[in-house]
Amino acid sequence: MSERVFVGLSGGVDSALATALLIEQGYDVTAVYMRNWSRDLPGFRCPWAEELADAERIAVTLGCDLQVWDFEEEYKRTVVDYLVDSYRRGYTPNPDVMCNQTVKFGSFAERAFAEGADLIATGHYARTRRAADGATELHRAADEHKDQTYFLWRVPEAAFARTLLPIGDYATKADVRAACAERSLGVENKPDSDGICFIGPVGIRTFLLDELDRRSGDIVEYETGRVLGHHDGAFLYTVGQRRGLDLGGGPARYVVKTDVDANAVYVTADHESPALYTREIELEDVHWISGVAPAAGEYLVRTRHTGELRPARIEFAAPTSSLQRGHSADGASLMAAESLSESTAESACAKLVFTEPVRRVAPGQSAVLYDGTRCLGGGIIAV
Repeated sequence: MSERVFVGLSGGVDSALATALLIEQGYDVTAVYMRNWSRDLPGFRCPWAEELADAERIAVTLGCDLQVWDFEEEYKRTVVDYLVDSYRRGYTPNPDVMCNQTVKFGSFAERAFAEGADLIATGHYARTRRAADGATELHRAADEHKDQTYFLWRVPEAAFARTLLPIGDYATKADVRAACAERSLGVENKPDSDGICFIGPVGIRTFLLDELDRRSGDIVEYETGRVLGHHDGAFLYTVGQRRGLDLGGGPARYVVKTDVDANAVYVTADHESPALYTREIELEDVHWISGVAPAAGEYLVRTRHTGELRPARIEFAAPTSSLQRGHSADGASLMAAESLSESTAESACAKLVFTEPVRRVAPGQSAVLYDGTRCLGGGIIAV
């Protein structure tokens, strides 16, 4: 009997090809459309119904069953509320990181296995590999530009042990589109989704002002303390931001830091200002995919999706997890013991020390560590 796979089918290019490949490889495939968000925003109609229609057409073309599962409550609580609360506190979060942990490899995985799935699958650009000791490792995709391991660092190994990532070996998105066209899936020309999916073209500023109260404050020159302009809330700005400052003419300026308590935004016109660079980054809420922290030492670090991989040394500022999780070819026992929607590594603090100065990254963003192509885990950049 063929293994039963539940695959997330969003109606997009990547998940469409992933579903087709699984069927071709002989799996017993059930496609699932995850309805995570259906709320319209001012000036933006949520396209979930159109996406579902595309998913239905793909499923009919491939001759597989399609189910619709509602995760709106979970998504609102763990992704949308997380985003809003993070901005309120002066952080710039990565909602996709939380969505992968709590919904796609959390609630979806849990329900799929409860309903008899042997495996789950998604259209993520990433690869898994079984190590000699039986551990399941997460590795970057063949297409470095599309690689999505940066958004998967909070997912535990137990989930990856029972996950298929069918498009991780494709060299380019153009190849993925061509493969969809060859199979007449009808989505090969759909544009890539950019930005935060549930916000769409409205933009983060409009969304936040719909969720949080405006708070008029000052935009301050970092070097002199001179007030250059005003804003509607320090939470609307992020470190390194250049556009949207509305300071009139003059030189381009960059946000150096924000202070949500004082409701002040500090900027500089010096593009090489030391305030824009650092050699050290403090991490909080650290998580390791294996459940065990790597040895202190030098690794590759990525602080932005598709950003350059840079060497850095990790130093631990607090005792790392004492949780030692055994590796198993069958991750079921691990998943039964612990919910996939919760982190499996004890939260800790760490510090990254770079060999060369790097541009500062907004607090709330992720710093993800790699040993070669293997993604080890990461942490949230602290204020």
